[in-house]
Amino acid sequence: MARYLGPREKIERRLGEKLALKGERSHSQKSAMVRRPYPPGVHGKTGNFGKVSEFGLQLRSKQKVRKTYRLMEKQFKSIIQRALTEKTDPYDAMIAALETRLDNSVFRMGFAQSRDQARQLVSHGHITVNGRKVNIPSFRVSQGDVLGIREGSKKNVFMGSLMPQWLANYEAPAWMVLDKQTMTATVTTIPKMDASGLKVDDLQAIIEYYSR
Repeated sequence: MARYLGPREKIERRLGEKLALKGERSHSQKSAMVRRPYPPGVHGKTGNFGKVSEFGLQLRSKQKVRKTYRLMEKQFKSIIQRALTEKTDPYDAMIAALETRLDNSVFRMGFAQSRDQARQLVSHGHITVNGRKVNIPSFRVSQGDVLGIREGSKKNVFMGSLMPQWLANYEAPAWMVLDKQTMTATVTTIPKMDASGLKVDDLQAIIEYYSR
C-alpha cells in the first residue's frame, strides 16, 4: 500500500498547525513549528500564509485531517464518501470511520507515539484483536474488541523496554479501557466527535470539498 515517505514536519509548517506527526518531538522545543513557524520555501520567512480562498480553506482542512490520520488521498476520499452515505450524523460517521482504524486505535491506546509508528506495529504483525494477529492497518475495531500485543512480540526491545516508559504516564481516551499491566485495551464504545480532537469547521469544510 502506498504511503507518504517525505518530511513530516514540513507538512505541519505548510498547514501552519501542529499535527503531532513526530510523536514526542512534536510537543517539544525541537519541533519545526517552534523553531521555524513559517511555511517552507524561499518566501516562507515572511511569515505570511497568504490570502486563502474558500476552496483553499476547504483544501487546507481536508489536508489537515488527511495528514493527521496518515492516509493517502484515494483512501481518505473513500472513507469520507462512504461515511456520508450512512444514515447517521455525518460528523460522527466520519469520526467513527477514522478513529476505529486499527492503526489509529493502537496509537490511541498509547502503544505508539505517532500514527506512523502504530501503523508499522500493525503491519509487522505485533498487534492482536481478540487474541488473533491482525496486520491490516485499515481494519476497523468494534465495540467490545480487545487489542493487545502478540505474545512473541513482548520480548521485543521496543515492547519490553521502550513502550512501558511512556505508557506508565499515558491516559487512554474515554472510548477505551487500557490495562497497563497486561498491555491490552478494550474498546468500550464507538468514538464520536468530542473524542477526536478535530474541529467541526474542518469536517464541514471536508464535506463541502467532496460535494463540489
